[in-house]
Amino acid sequence: MSIGFKIESSDGAARVAKVTTHHGNYMTPAFMPVGTAATVKGMTPEALSRCGVQVLLANTYHLMLRPGAGRVARLGGVGKMMSWPGPVLTDSGGYQVMSLAKLRNLSEEGVDFQSHIDGDRYMLSPEKSVSLQHDLNSTITMVLDECTPFPASENEAATSMRLSMRWAKRCKQKYSTRPGYGIFGIVQGGMYPDLRAESVESLLEVNFDGYAIGGLAVGEGAQLMRDITAHTVSLLPTHKPRYLMGVGRPVDLVEAAAAGCDMFDCVLPTRSGRNGQCFTSRGVVNIRNSRHKDDPRSLDETCSCPTCLGYSRAYLHHLIQAKEMLGGVLLTWHNLFHYQTVMADIRSAIGSGQMQKFREDFARCQLQGDIDPPED
Repeated sequence: MSIGFKIESSDGAARVAKVTTHHGNYMTPAFMPVGTAATVKGMTPEALSRCGVQVLLANTYHLMLRPGAGRVARLGGVGKMMSWPGPVLTDSGGYQVMSLAKLRNLSEEGVDFQSHIDGDRYMLSPEKSVSLQHDLNSTITMVLDECTPFPASENEAATSMRLSMRWAKRCKQKYSTRPGYGIFGIVQGGMYPDLRAESVESLLEVNFDGYAIGGLAVGEGAQLMRDITAHTVSLLPTHKPRYLMGVGRPVDLVEAAAAGCDMFDCVLPTRSGRNGQCFTSRGVVNIRNSRHKDDPRSLDETCSCPTCLGYSRAYLHHLIQAKEMLGGVLLTWHNLFHYQTVMADIRSAIGSGQMQKFREDFARCQLQGDIDPPED
């Protein structure tokens, strides 16, 4: 068998499930922090666990370039190398090749590219991507795909999607099935529902262990993203995990979970934390704003993370303004804790049959904002 997936409760399309893997179990809906180069920036594995993180993401492109997949394999895999005991999902590297690499050439064989680090040339084929992820000892392997650019004509989106589907089949053929490990296919098709349906049909024929929704959060706007997500989810099997890639804001995660998505990842909580932006129960706080410089309150008085329990907004404002690395660490810690709290709250709401009320309350609190201190 591959990974296990057991739905424990549901409310409408939303569901709580237990995923069983070789590297431990996790509950969905689940948010995976992005540990691009085998580290979530500013966070130790112990800190991630204290935030409630159960599963995280690493990136094949970055690890193949540095320190090299062979070295990672000799060190026991990416999880062991970074002292993370839980499951690790690895991005195939395709998106990073398209966005970071120099002088890339896309063909049926794969992507020939020049490293953004030292200029060396590499070929990343579907088979090579799967082999690299095997060396990394990834719990969940992702197929190599082309992330369709936005905007794209229907013909462009179709050509891109069909190439990704051919690559997906080659990835599955190369993949070595092992107990507790899995490989996910990725649905593409741009903003065209019919192409999304064609993509799902192609992936179902190959029979993956889970299915990801790719090519969103690329500039299409929140409502179109939600529409395409809901449409795609409705076509996917109910007995396997559904992973919405690269999305992002807490309110979008709540809506996607309500539509039936199980897994999420995004750099937003970590990147924003390093830049002074914080996510709270009452919306986004920019700690750089001068109104915080004398504020003795915590970031979020409902939050029990170490940052909120131990440090004032005034101090955090000072750290960020002074460019002290502790500022980014503390804000990243808070943001990841907040995201995990949102996931736990979603699971609780689904379990109690209160998901619709939770969605409404969450959206209202986010719109309320954090400009003024809350009234007693």
